[in-house]
Amino acid sequence: MTEFAAVILVDRRGWVLLQERDEHPTIAPEKWSFCGGHLEPGEDPLSGAARELEEETEVRLAPETLELVGVQELRHPETGTDDKIHLYAAGVDLTDADIVCHEGRQIVFVDPATAPDLDLSDSARIGLARFLGSPQHAALSGSEPVRVET
Repeated sequence: MTEFAAVILVDRRGWVLLQERDEHPTIAPEKWSFCGGHLEPGEDPLSGAARELEEETEVRLAPETLELVGVQELRHPETGTDDKIHLYAAGVDLTDADIVCHEGRQIVFVDPATAPDLDLSDSARIGLARFLGSPQHAALSGSEPVRVET
């Protein structure tokens, strides 16, 4: 079992940050997904989520500012493995212009009303179904945004 960590950033409108993956990844190529990836050996999920977010977007958040959304087990048909995904979220005062895309085709904030219509990865489809419209999503969209380190 491989463990992954991923992050959903939520802007003031309640829109969520998603990455359109390109054709290169083994898992979920050309699908929309969360920013995230494999945990390094010995790395805790919270630190891994913050690291992956920074590597993929240049958004640096202290790990303790991330809230756990949930942990889900998921079978990746591309690899034939049963894996575990730790999903975190944070409310931010950022726009698409603040995001640097280091992986995939684009990383943008997406309207929750249209997000389910995208060609989502399995983890994003399951994670968004649980998160969008939840009290946690509502609280993060209206909360005081997390301070982003520069």
